[in-house]
Amino acid sequence: MSNEASASAGTKKTGFDVKAFISKWGIFLIFIGMCIVIAILTIDNGVSIFLKFRNIVNVLRQSSVIGIIALGVTFVIITGGIDLSSGSLVAMIGSIAAMVAREVYGLPMFLAVVVAIALGLLAGGINGTLTAKFKIPPFIATLGMMVSARGVGYLVTNGRPVDNLSDSFQFLGQGTILNFGRNFFIPIPVLIFLAAILLSHFLLSSTRFGKYTSALGGNEQAAYICGVNVDRHKIMVYAYAGFLTSIAAVVLTSRVSAGQPSAGIMYELDAIASAVIGGTSLQGGIGTIGGTVVGTLIIGVMNNGLDLLGVSSYWQQIMKGVIIIVAVIIDTMRNRGKK
Repeated sequence: MSNEASASAGTKKTGFDVKAFISKWGIFLIFIGMCIVIAILTIDNGVSIFLKFRNIVNVLRQSSVIGIIALGVTFVIITGGIDLSSGSLVAMIGSIAAMVAREVYGLPMFLAVVVAIALGLLAGGINGTLTAKFKIPPFIATLGMMVSARGVGYLVTNGRPVDNLSDSFQFLGQGTILNFGRNFFIPIPVLIFLAAILLSHFLLSSTRFGKYTSALGGNEQAAYICGVNVDRHKIMVYAYAGFLTSIAAVVLTSRVSAGQPSAGIMYELDAIASAVIGGTSLQGGIGTIGGTVVGTLIIGVMNNGLDLLGVSSYWQQIMKGVIIIVAVIIDTMRNRGKK
């Protein structure tokens, strides 16, 4: 009997765990289901407009800026923090980078990129320092940066767009590679997004930086006892978020061919939404890069699909808000079950 009981117990342990499967793959299945529904609803003359190559590329291109920002925001949220400054930093950094990249100056493209990255690291470092050293709540610290950065953007540009950018700089947002006519091409923004995904996944899953990030969100006091320099690591996390925001600013500015001090409005909320929809817990300690990417694509596909169906942009905002609330409710219930 004992052997039969052991065999039965072994069978139960190795049986298919539906709850674990849904927890791991549920968001991906929702994304696939959304794509299938939109593809069916947008069929015209026997062909799905949504599944056309140019439309898919358009979704990826449009999702790239928010996606890059969301990757950095994911690290911040995993530590138990929040970053509300992303949108304003996109405007400020993009405007200043555009001033450097103006064709009239004839400066090399990489100089504008370096200036943008330096500004992103500086702004992110300030956010992290205010949070770690001065113990200001992340919400307040990044809210202050959000307001200040937007003001700086308007100040340096006198509230006017900065245009006449060099062709090499515009290539970062408008260029393509592997061009085979209309049938196949890869936009540069999508490649940059892919590079950011690979870098972020490597840092989070395969380095000490990623392990410390998760440890801070799980239990900051325990991480400190284990020897983690909590303050320094927080500053590094916010600096990395600032770095990715600067990359997004360069991509957006080069894509629209101008530095806009009014750009990036609500980008921070879209980035946070992408991370939360993708399973990153607002309570900290839980999050994956893959989940954030899928969350970004869900928002991108939803916006694109509703546009193709002629649905008002107001309804898009309402649906996005509902999705965020549902994602937070699921996260709250999941964490409550672990207690």
